[in-house]
Amino acid sequence: MRHLIGVLALAAALTGCGSIFPVPQAPSNFYNLSPKSTFRSDLPTVDWQLVIEEPLAAGGLNTASIAFRPNPLEVQYFKDVRWTERVPKMVQTLLVESFENSGTIVSVGRQAIGLRADYSLLTEIREFQAERMAGGKVRVRINAKLIQQPRQIIVRSQSFEATVPDNAESMDATIKAWDGAIGRVMKDIVEWTIIEGETAYRARKRR
Repeated sequence: MRHLIGVLALAAALTGCGSIFPVPQAPSNFYNLSPKSTFRSDLPTVDWQLVIEEPLAAGGLNTASIAFRPNPLEVQYFKDVRWTERVPKMVQTLLVESFENSGTIVSVGRQAIGLRADYSLLTEIREFQAERMAGGKVRVRINAKLIQQPRQIIVRSQSFEATVPDNAESMDATIKAWDGAIGRVMKDIVEWTIIEGETAYRARKRR
């Protein structure tokens, strides 16, 4: 009897304070985006090296959560879905792979690998969300600065933005719209960097 009372008391305590055992959670669905692989045919082939630094991002985007705006002043996150890694890290990977896919640059890599570069590309993610206002869409906006090394001189700076309609029928459809938006931005960043970098590089060589 004393043993039974003890078991009941323990059960009551757990009920009141919450179970000490972890409660199973529904698994998240993980999503990734694809790098750009098609570019204008007249891009120059360059022999300088480029480092892609990890992008800067506001706190609301420096996460693996997938963001949406129900209105212009509010940011929320989709439930039970995530990016495969933090947004800045994912965008850095996409940029590196997109530059490699262009076939125009001798060497491109992350800052972490210690590449001795002629230029570094510093980016800031300013918009990276689905918008659930009238006429739903996915918006991606990234500011890019091309910096000459080792003097740390900003050669060029420009913002790149793309929006793709999103009918919000499913999460897969939203991610497909996201892939289209990031693809346009990646294409523009790669082409802009190669052209502006080569122009500045040749001008410097002539001095």
